[in-house]
Amino acid sequence: MPKPRKSLVSLQDTPYYHCVSRCVRRAFLCGQDELTGQSYEHRRGWIEDKVLSLAAVFAIDVCAYAVMSNHTHLVLHVNEGEALNWDVKQVLERWHSLHKGTQLTEKYLENKVMAEFELASVYESCEKYRDRLCDISWFMRELNEPIARMANNEDKCTGRFYSHPSMVLTLRAA
Repeated sequence: MPKPRKSLVSLQDTPYYHCVSRCVRRAFLCGQDELTGQSYEHRRGWIEDKVLSLAAVFAIDVCAYAVMSNHTHLVLHVNEGEALNWDVKQVLERWHSLHKGTQLTEKYLENKVMAEFELASVYESCEKYRDRLCDISWFMRELNEPIARMANNEDKCTGRFYSHPSMVLTLRAA
């Protein structure tokens, strides 16, 4: 039985992790389907672009990656110290580059005057976002979901594109 990711990730033991995401239903991630002759090689660019853009936002370094015909491998380094050095504005800007955020976090970034209770809410959101920006599960979610949506749209189908769970973590000592 697979273990939940939070029980596999221990930054005290190692900040390095090997993550694998596999496709389901004989779906092609990239390469050429020899049965149909259909080429999916353009999807490799989708994945590479997304991996690099996420690495610029998250406090997670991509040490290595490989994009295979039906799965990806990523070796990730969680740089928790980097995230702890970000100020509130940096955290919110990074999170807002991925998601809308809240009305209060948007108000904060617009440098509008805020009441004390509003600032408390912003600081609470900031810490939640900071944690997510150091979280391998969030990184993989942000990588896999848009790729799955684009591939399903292109394949004219719905449902899972990646197996459940969408990644397998294996602890590797550095």
